[in-house]
Amino acid sequence: MAKTRNPVDVSMDVQVQDMLGKAREQGVETAFDRADQMSPRCPFGSAGVCCRLCLEGPCRIQPNGKGPQRGVCGANADTIVARNFMNSLIQGTAAHAEHAREVALALLHTAEGKAPYHIKDVGKLYRIAEGLNLSVEGKSVNEVAKDVALKALEDFQRPEGTMNWVSFRGQEKSVAKWQSLGLAPVNSHLEIAKAVTRGAMGSDADPINLLLGGINLGIVDGYGGLHLSTDLQDVLFGTPQAVKANYSLGVLDENKINIAVHGHIPLLSEKVVEWARKLDDQAKAAGTEGINIVGVCCSGNELLMRQGVSIASSFSSQELVIVSGALEAMVVDIQCIMPGIQQVAECYHTEIITTLGHVKIAGATHVDFEPEHADEAAKEIVEKAIKNYANRDHQNVSIPKDTVEAYAGFSAEQITDVLSKLNEEKPLQPLIDALKNGTIRGIAAMVGCTNPREKQDVGNVTVAKELMKKDVLVLTTGCTAHSLAKNGLMNPDGVKECGEGVKSVLKLLGEQAGLPSLPPALHMGSCVDNSRPADLLKALADELDIAISDIPVVGSCPETHNPKALSIGTYFISHGVDVHVGVDPQVSGSSLVTHTLTGNRGDEEVTTDRLFGGKLIYEPDPVLAAEKLIERIDMKRKLLGLSTVEEATT
Repeated sequence: MAKTRNPVDVSMDVQVQDMLGKAREQGVETAFDRADQMSPRCPFGSAGVCCRLCLEGPCRIQPNGKGPQRGVCGANADTIVARNFMNSLIQGTAAHAEHAREVALALLHTAEGKAPYHIKDVGKLYRIAEGLNLSVEGKSVNEVAKDVALKALEDFQRPEGTMNWVSFRGQEKSVAKWQSLGLAPVNSHLEIAKAVTRGAMGSDADPINLLLGGINLGIVDGYGGLHLSTDLQDVLFGTPQAVKANYSLGVLDENKINIAVHGHIPLLSEKVVEWARKLDDQAKAAGTEGINIVGVCCSGNELLMRQGVSIASSFSSQELVIVSGALEAMVVDIQCIMPGIQQVAECYHTEIITTLGHVKIAGATHVDFEPEHADEAAKEIVEKAIKNYANRDHQNVSIPKDTVEAYAGFSAEQITDVLSKLNEEKPLQPLIDALKNGTIRGIAAMVGCTNPREKQDVGNVTVAKELMKKDVLVLTTGCTAHSLAKNGLMNPDGVKECGEGVKSVLKLLGEQAGLPSLPPALHMGSCVDNSRPADLLKALADELDIAISDIPVVGSCPETHNPKALSIGTYFISHGVDVHVGVDPQVSGSSLVTHTLTGNRGDEEVTTDRLFGGKLIYEPDPVLAAEKLIERIDMKRKLLGLSTVEEATT
């Protein structure tokens, strides 16, 4: 029987430990318990050598080479592992592409007057139109918005050529490389369908070709998912600016009706916030002090960046928001939503409300959400939460007292605006100078997840701190940002964790922003907002007239859990950025696949490092991971002819 971990071994967050203890005392099972029950892991699945793509199987290849080495069809470990890896990328890419498509449709319906949204950032709308070579002269804002939306929707249906957003947002040097390799995507739906086809039984059996197909999916994820979503969401809801909010389970309010918004697409969550404000008096009439909206996962990040809404939980501890006993409703849309939240909610009074017809949970309430009827749906959801307050068991409410203050909203535009106060004509120059002289050793994008199998927050926080003290500038998104915020790394006081070089830069920029310092981790948003650090890297590379792959920059997702993290990582690898994951990416069953991704094959063989300049780094030990990332940063500094930090100080 699997051993159940002590709460102190589950998370470094004391509030999570306490709430998990409460859940166990009350016989409520959570993801942490289920993770323990699933130990030990299946060695075949963990190595990626289990294939169940057809009814000849399932087939399992013996990783030690002693048993069967081919499936019934003849596929060997290399093909099976490469195919399984690509199937993970399909899941991640499809989720982000569908997110982007829904936002594009919402913008179209808004422009046509069919949806109750308003264009908040007209300036960005016009900059996007210009980047897409659209004429704006003599057109109204809504006419321009319609043209942009239709261009976006072309990226899901065009029959040939290159996706509009690849041409618009991609760096020329990267795009030329992809085109030379036949990897430049035509449209999102085509490339996803093609990947499904090539991974089907009896189709693509060349592991290298399958891995290149995975790179194609990473590019689709980046431009058909991340960039497209972020751009259009900024147009509809505004481009984030620096904002202050709070993190931790303590953001719940015992005296208010608590509604958690969970998922990823802000079309719904923005409306829930709007209607919570409109119905505040109704909530007070129910005997409360009003309505408190809290965020979970990336819906929380979206609301934090634009509305200053506080964040209750990241992925792995989402059920514990319910265990507090103070949550009237958890409203969900898509991605990273555990089906287990319904099982937990049945032990309390919380109502789980699903909102998309293609994403439901058995036993949950469903309120159908369409952009055209967003107001009606949001009003119904908030009214359900108000009504449900009467069912709260006040004797069973447990809300931690403390919260952590954090700053977020660091879009590429906000960072550039702060830098422009030092150099108005060339705002990126101060950052470039700091990179050149070694004051900033490099840049790291700390992105992604928390994972119930891992000790929550430890990997994320440790890697970040190790990089910070070695003068690496840290950008962060997704649930990793939650880990860093709770541990003081998104607060100006956290600058004490940094080396003297980065500390001096953050304090200088903080002065320009009216703060004692910028926080050591700059929160750039949700999972799809990984386009923001990519935008910053492209701007730096273009200013220096080099490829993105030449910049001393790395990516890291220490507590990976979702296929989306792999597809985002593959997007960055396609630009030549080294990407670290701290959880087994399930490719170890094939030395060919492992070495192709990690760059250790023979001199004449294909690796992602040789093709693109970046590779996958799998290292579960966060301290060792940070050391490996520093090595890659220093290697790229040397290739650019820049001194390492040690050389600069001697």
